[in-house]
Amino acid sequence: MGTNIVICGAAGRMGKMLVRLIHEHPDAQLAGAIEAAGHPALGSDAGETAGIGSLGVPVTSDYAAVAGPDTVALDFTLADAAMDHLRTAVASGAGIAIGTTGLSAEQRAEAERIAPQSRVLIAPNMSVGVNVLMKVVEDVARIVGKDFDPEVVEMHHRFKIDAPSGTALALGRIIAEAQGKDFDHSAKYGRQGITGQRTDEEIGMMTLRGGDTVGEHTVHFAGFGERLELTHRALNRECLARGAVRAALWLADKPNGLYSMKDVLGL
Repeated sequence: MGTNIVICGAAGRMGKMLVRLIHEHPDAQLAGAIEAAGHPALGSDAGETAGIGSLGVPVTSDYAAVAGPDTVALDFTLADAAMDHLRTAVASGAGIAIGTTGLSAEQRAEAERIAPQSRVLIAPNMSVGVNVLMKVVEDVARIVGKDFDPEVVEMHHRFKIDAPSGTALALGRIIAEAQGKDFDHSAKYGRQGITGQRTDEEIGMMTLRGGDTVGEHTVHFAGFGERLELTHRALNRECLARGAVRAALWLADKPNGLYSMKDVLGL
């Protein structure tokens, strides 16, 4: 019997891929499929919704009914729903890995406060490659210091509703921490008009949107006479889904606490 995994957002593009990967994984078992109240997929079989045939797991809107200490939820929903699921997981002693982005400062603060009461992993991006990029950016930012100007550029599909992406914000905060900066003060979200000379404290945060781009993140460290460019490109969502399943399996037997993908990957 594998790890019991509940998918929150099971009828979305990521949710369907997760259902397929969990069905194929020898160490995982689909224990629940959750969607928002009123969603047209409610009542359908999660496997049929994902295009792999019946699995005997209905899509429901009641996460509390399936949450328990022997389950780990994977949440790829919206910020408000993710917070509701986190509160339910904490109350039920369930594990939960949240890949939802767009959390407000207040929501992040609440999540960090209550997460240690259960097994919780919060990651703006669960791709293994992106998390390796984050580690490399941390090291580079510390080494080059203020001799190189950091700029974060991200591009996603036209349907993404939050900007900058959670991953871009995480990269910006990583740079700030590595260089002893206050990210909220240093972040520069786009430039227009007579902006004046760039300061040493700035961390540029640039957002592009268009087409069906899954996700691209490039961190520029621009010096004099040279420039470092560190890039990750997601060619499809499978890299995110595979990282999420890896995170859920890792989280299953961990003690209560707030974890990240750095913990999963030993970074």
